[in-house]
Formats: sequence, C-alpha cells, structure tokens
Amino acid sequence: MKIEVVRPGELGPAELEQWRVLQRAHGTRPNPFLSPEYSVAVGEVRDNARVAVIDGGEAFFPFERHAAGVGKPIGAGLSDLQGMVHTPGLEVPPRELLKACDLAVWEFDHLDPAQFPRHHKALHPSPIIDMSDGYESYAKDLAERSNKIYKSTLKKERRLSREVGEVRFLFDSPDSDALRTLLGWKSAQYQRTGRSDRFAQPWIVRLVERLHQINTDVFVGTLGLLYAGDRLVAGNFGVRTEDVLVGWFPTYDPEYARYSPGLIHRLHLCRASSEAGVTLMDLGRGEKGYKDSLKNGELMVAEGRLARPSLSAAAHWLTYEPRRRVGNLVLGTPVLYKTADRAAKWLGSRRTDTRP
Repeated sequence: MKIEVVRPGELGPAELEQWRVLQRAHGTRPNPFLSPEYSVAVGEVRDNARVAVIDGGEAFFPFERHAAGVGKPIGAGLSDLQGMVHTPGLEVPPRELLKACDLAVWEFDHLDPAQFPRHHKALHPSPIIDMSDGYESYAKDLAERSNKIYKSTLKKERRLSREVGEVRFLFDSPDSDALRTLLGWKSAQYQRTGRSDRFAQPWIVRLVERLHQINTDVFVGTLGLLYAGDRLVAGNFGVRTEDVLVGWFPTYDPEYARYSPGLIHRLHLCRASSEAGVTLMDLGRGEKGYKDSLKNGELMVAEGRLARPSLSAAAHWLTYEPRRRVGNLVLGTPVLYKTADRAAKWLGSRRTDTRP
C-alpha cells in the first residue's frame, strides 16, 4: 500500500471532499469525530496531529504521534469514536500502517468495532438516543420507560418558568461569552467532583473555541443554551453532522440545581436536534445515571491496541495493560466504582475548601 502521512491542515480540498464521501459510503450515520473538520481543527491546536492518506484517498487514518513511538487517536481523551474512514471492504495491515506512521503502537478506547477486530481487548457499550422516528416518538417512549423522571423534569421546568423566568432554548448560539461561561461551569464541576479538569489544558479550550466557529451543511459546532428569563442556567457544547449529534460537554449553573436544568436542557436539545434532521444523539461511553435514564439504545466501541515488535511496544505493554485492566475492573464493579466516585468527590471538595 502507498501510505503518505501529512498534517491535517495539509490536506487539499479534493482530499477533504473524498474523506466526506467515504464517511457516508457505508450506509451508516456519519459521526462528527470521524469528520475531516474535527481532525483539521485538532491539527490547528496540536502539533503532533497527523493523518495517514492510504492509496491516494482510499482511506484516511487520523492519529496523534506521542513520545517513544506511541500513537493515540486524534484529539486523544476527547473523541467518542475513533478509527479510519475508508472505502468499504478495504483492509489495511496494522503493521504496515504503523510502520508508515512511524509508530510502535496505537492504543484506542472508542474504536469503531468493525475495525481491527483481532486487536480488541474489550468491547464497551456507548449509550445513545435514537430519534429515527422523531422526537415525539422518543418522548412517548421515554415517558413509558422512565415516567417518573420524565414527568418530574417537565414539572421542574414549569416551576423554573414561574420562579425564575420563562424558559427558552437556543440551539446553535454563536455567543462566545456564553461558551466561556459554560466552560467555567464545567471546569468547576470537574474540580468539585474530583475529576481531571480538561479545561485546565489550553489546547482543549482552543479546540472547543475553534469548533464553535464551524457551521457548514455537514459539520456544526453546536452551542445549545437554556435560559430562564435572561439568566443562562444550563448548556451544552457538542459537535454534529447532518445525522449525528454528540452531547459533548453538558453543564449547568449549580445555583439552579434544584430545578434539574441539565435534564430540562437535554430534552430541549433532543427536540431541537430532531427538528434539524439529527436522528441519533451519542451520549458517550461511561456509566452515569442520567444517561441510563435517557438512552433508548447502545452502540459498542472497542478498546485495545495495535503493535509491531519493538522495545517501545514492549515497554508500552508493561504500563498500558495493568492500567487498562484496573480501570475496567473499577468501572465494571458497582461497589468499587461507587467507592472511587465518593473518594474523588471528597478530594475535590477538599481542594475547593482549601482554595483561597
């Protein structure tokens, strides 16, 4: 195979258009994380972002090249779907791909399960909201499955309108100040719950700001905002294609937590995205109560790695495999997960309490 590795920004208009065509060649709904717009945006904020162009455009493989020949998916730690975009039926030998990309290994945790199946270590469910039959059909089904949550959310929305101000929702807001407010809320949430603060990393902030500026027929950086009167109470920044929306960074103002503004926002987001033609909302891999309440289906994503024989690959295995197994053990064991979650929140509260 002829494999040429370039920076995302070096791809020409014809190559980008070919990438978009391949995204839609499989008869599936195109995911924004496998769109060229996403890879190009990451390339603008990450010097290690690359794309392998295979056989002149038969396939595109976006990745990041890290130290010691370790490769990761492009936008590592953020992407909810990873892998190649390729001509149906094309098979790319993993070792040949890694050699051309100058990688000893390529690790993944949200891989399209149809790709490199012999190299999967585990498959994980990723919850979705399927709105193929429209929002009203989804809402009716939600009311039947989770009537208490559905009715409670609508009741709290009416209460929010009475006590704070009339509820209104903006689907594709261009308001950069509101985006910065959401990022501040999300950052505080990460710290409060003891999670790693993604927005402490400048490149992630720059990436979100860059994606927010994109609004085309096939890719949009979507900023959905929920207001009560003139007060912003909840929001989400995500990315979408014409068919799929990823609810990437949902957050809300803790001052209004008693109204469950996050759930109110999510229902409005579902309705607005359905009206815009979206048929699938990807909630992302991870066990969270609100996802279990709102989902009506699941997709599977794969975890594992590609490797070619080398000292770097062996060294990577010694750290990667124990970390992967321990992480999956905690996530897959309710008692361990709850204990770890409580510990993380306690540490987060300690950091918050001691901050001047």
